[in-house]
Amino acid sequence: MKKLILVLLFSPIICLGQTYNSYGRSSQKVTVKKETTNNSGENTYEIETEDVYLFSYFKNNGEDGLHLAYSYNALQWEALRQNQSFLKPTAGKDQLMRDPCIVQGPNGVFHMVWTVSWNEKVIGYASSKDLIHWSPQKEIPVMVHEKEARNCWAPEVFFDPKSEQYIIIWSTTIPGRFPKTENTGDSKYNHRMYYVTTKDFEEFSETQLFFDQGFNVIDGTIKMEEGRYLLFLKDETRHPPEKNIRLSYSDHITKEYSKVSEPITGDYWAEGPTAIKIGEYWWVYFDKYRRHKMGAVRSKDLLHWEDVSEKISFPEGTRHGTIFRVKKEILEPLLEHLQ
Repeated sequence: MKKLILVLLFSPIICLGQTYNSYGRSSQKVTVKKETTNNSGENTYEIETEDVYLFSYFKNNGEDGLHLAYSYNALQWEALRQNQSFLKPTAGKDQLMRDPCIVQGPNGVFHMVWTVSWNEKVIGYASSKDLIHWSPQKEIPVMVHEKEARNCWAPEVFFDPKSEQYIIIWSTTIPGRFPKTENTGDSKYNHRMYYVTTKDFEEFSETQLFFDQGFNVIDGTIKMEEGRYLLFLKDETRHPPEKNIRLSYSDHITKEYSKVSEPITGDYWAEGPTAIKIGEYWWVYFDKYRRHKMGAVRSKDLLHWEDVSEKISFPEGTRHGTIFRVKKEILEPLLEHLQ
């Protein structure tokens, strides 16, 4: 097992005990082996780790494609490939790759979905075994049946261990569909979340409404804890302004979500939440898009949230992405991949 020397400025305990991956399997992530003090008087730890954290993201408007960063503590993030793109977008008329969401399936294959355009009715999809070599990109026509649909934004993919299939959720505006909130968003966008399911990314269920609680909503992401589904989302209401991250729960992945929580983010506009359980804390990262930097909050009970934005650092230009764990064997080729 590879040993790493890290300087940790946030907490004397990184992660003890068990954590859980996307499929509910437990695994030992990080173990503190020895505490020492370096020449600067900072606490250092010799640790053993099986897993590392990756973060998929885009820069600017998403023209150059997929970017990846890595971290051993989920706080300090380093860009891979010198912050250059790993995959150039080819799907969609505008050929953008915004909001890239990556999940690793039970067979080890990585699946990615993304926003291909500001105003198209499809989402992008590609798969990879190593995050370096990708399948041909394709368009999933999730809203082409809706003549008036304006867009498909921020798709997220999640493997559901209960049904043993993938669910893809995203947000779309269909003018006139939800008239009570028609004038609450930016430029008459009035989003609700929709979904499809699939087992193989070849055949998909019919598109259905996923989440509507009477307000403009985007950027949903699903996680799971002890058999319960957690839905982090953005309240996209502009009039009056909300623009914050909230949380809802359900025992059923596609229905019966609880009334959304109060905002878990602070007095700033936030979007693009991505969440992970590390030790006893749930961490939620998000894009403080008006301040052009990333933010984060954490909670032990999903009720009381602490803003820890000042404890994290991301590569310059990081926007709306996804955090996920991988084995260190996945990271090593990524560190060497410069071409």
